[in-house]
Amino acid sequence: MDKKYDVIIVGTGAAGLYAALNFPEDINVLIVSKRDLPLSNSSLAQGGVACVLDTVHDSYKLHITDTLIAGKYKNNLSAVEKLVSEGPSDVLRIKELGVDFDLNPDGTMCKTLEAGHSRHRIVHHKDSTGKAIVDKHIEAVSALPNVTICDNALVYSIHKVLNGFYIDILKDGKSYCYGCSYCLLATGGIGRIYKYTTNSAISTGDGIAFAYMLGAKISHISRVQFHPTAFAAEKDRERFLISEAVRGEGAVLLNCNGKRFAFDYDSRGELAPRDVVSDAIIRESIKTKSEKFYLDITDKSADFIKERFPMIYERCLKEGVDITKDRIPVFPCQHYLMGGINVDLDARTSIDGLYAAGECAHTGVHGANRLASNSLLEALVFSRSAATDITNRIRNHGRKPLGTEPAHKPIEGKPMPHGFRSKIREIMQDTYFVIPKPEKYQESYNKVEKILNELLNNDYEINSDLVEAKSIAITASIILDEVREGINL
Repeated sequence: MDKKYDVIIVGTGAAGLYAALNFPEDINVLIVSKRDLPLSNSSLAQGGVACVLDTVHDSYKLHITDTLIAGKYKNNLSAVEKLVSEGPSDVLRIKELGVDFDLNPDGTMCKTLEAGHSRHRIVHHKDSTGKAIVDKHIEAVSALPNVTICDNALVYSIHKVLNGFYIDILKDGKSYCYGCSYCLLATGGIGRIYKYTTNSAISTGDGIAFAYMLGAKISHISRVQFHPTAFAAEKDRERFLISEAVRGEGAVLLNCNGKRFAFDYDSRGELAPRDVVSDAIIRESIKTKSEKFYLDITDKSADFIKERFPMIYERCLKEGVDITKDRIPVFPCQHYLMGGINVDLDARTSIDGLYAAGECAHTGVHGANRLASNSLLEALVFSRSAATDITNRIRNHGRKPLGTEPAHKPIEGKPMPHGFRSKIREIMQDTYFVIPKPEKYQESYNKVEKILNELLNNDYEINSDLVEAKSIAITASIILDEVREGINL
């Protein structure tokens, strides 16, 4: 074994980084990033963080109610109450860390409205809030004497032993093994199991796959959220998001005929929750026999648009669309996962010593559908809870020997054939998109299981392609198994 730590955090989005910031200096932490530190779904988050900072015009009760409505009342109420009541202090703390939230002239944080919210409560940094949070967290974590950062390092297996875990990592073509008493999975989402997604390239469901292989409980992983307004690029697999906040500031949805249609499907129109708007677009697409849809914010002044949405403005301009003058082509695509590794209010999984936070975890906060801008808040609240719980356990129970290190499989092997991931993406896009096709569940599950068996039962070289292909296959298999068994979504 190369080294032992008190805690190993896998993932460097908002959840992983904020957890690291919440450990005292006598807790020895290793944080592992699959690619460069700034690359994460958290960095792509545009809209902001939903939290109640003004109890005169807003309330915890209203935020809880909005979350339950969006989640179709399938939320874990205790988790929602924890999120809403504890979240504001975490937001104020990261502001103190230096996260540059947009401010009003009186120094208070600007608050915007997003779909599903009954009040202006989303604090933000322009239209790149996630990047502002992650960049500042990286700076803060890099200065911590008790935290070792290991970037461009691939976790390829996790072994449970008596009092902790051994984690195999591939870095610079070499294999290393690190031990830890506690492991926090903060690996993000599963977007790359779909043909089109707003997620970054690293979002292959690795943490969920590791937890599943360890025997952890996975809950409601078929609760996949499809964002209604991703930029409809012609070829790119990764589609950048046109934030919910654009509709919150007055943008309207138009069909191929230039007709506003959202109110035909829901009384809340463009500001209905994401799943409702996505469903409306797909049904309108079937009705009009066209996938041409547009978001139009041209009735706002050019100065307002450039000031409020500078990143979206620049990204669209690179695609030849000037959003101050032109309609933005949009279409739904995979965006977020509400289910995942089941955890309690302290982020504990069903495996002793294993924790999960952020998008890979199922806290129950989101129910069947995530309310806009609750995700960054969830990452902060539950990763901090994980760090607090682990610290208390070390304080109360001390440090114990890990147990015998397991034998490690050699990384050498035959090349993995190409095409496994592409096949799975095609299957998921066709079978389980906005309006699922139950008649295809069994056939699709069988196809994914066949691919998974090939990946698990051949001595392929251990590299990022193999690990991510396995993660994608395991995650897709669990989703399709859940829906074919008719588990309540």
